[in-house]
Amino acid sequence: MTVSINVWYKGFYDILQEAEQHTVEEFWAKLYEFLDIALPLGLLATVTSYFTRLYSLRWREAMTDEYIPRWRKVKQEIEGASQRIQEDTYRFARIVETLGLQVVRAVMTLVAFLPVLWALSAGVILKPFADIEGSLVWVALAVSLGGMAISWLVGIKLPGLEYVNQRREAAFRKELVYGEDDKLHRAALPVLAELFLSIRLNYQRLFLHYGYFDVWVNLYDQLMVVVPYTIMGPGLFTRAVTLGAMVQVSNAFAKVHNSFALFIHNWTTITELRSITKRLHEFEANLARHGA
Repeated sequence: MTVSINVWYKGFYDILQEAEQHTVEEFWAKLYEFLDIALPLGLLATVTSYFTRLYSLRWREAMTDEYIPRWRKVKQEIEGASQRIQEDTYRFARIVETLGLQVVRAVMTLVAFLPVLWALSAGVILKPFADIEGSLVWVALAVSLGGMAISWLVGIKLPGLEYVNQRREAAFRKELVYGEDDKLHRAALPVLAELFLSIRLNYQRLFLHYGYFDVWVNLYDQLMVVVPYTIMGPGLFTRAVTLGAMVQVSNAFAKVHNSFALFIHNWTTITELRSITKRLHEFEANLARHGA
């Protein structure tokens, strides 16, 4: 369906470019054609999201069913067990739901759009890209892999900071829980103040590193907007390509590039997932260490 919309772009914008050669009836017919594609696509996306949420809930249920019997067998209490079983399994399933669906869609988009973008590369006249078969595909791949490498370097400290952050949050929450039952001996103000200070300091470091990363990602996204126009734009002035073809290339390039760059645009989510996975592995190791 998205490929059909991509093809629709060419016809629609070609009509706009040469409006004097077309009638308003052709304009409305093109809009109705778009609705015939877009409305079923919206319905299909809704159904897909619904079943993905059910799948992620089943995954959380399976993890919970695995952890609880093993945890109950342990005689010595494991630090943070309640958080691992309740919160981390929930967050893990939620991220798998959102990120997993995006990965599947990205793969399907590449399957659908790589041949389209490869064929559209024939309209490139800018040197040296004009001499490379499928040049738009190779450009999309190169800028995505380069962006991913830079993102990894810029955000290299984020997973560790997220992990430390969750441990400090857990210690603060645990003291508050103890204070609910025994305010006389637990949850004293100096203790809570010290625990929250450690949380605040770690968040400040985390926000600083996210600041570096956000600067890079925002600049990267803005630069990627003009890449297809830079490569195809000269063809507009020599009539080698039409406005419709230009918009079609821009849309196809964006689809392919966004699929290649999926992990760049979801780096924060991936960082959180890595942190959660690390804590769940530690919890499983503790269960195994205590014979469960």
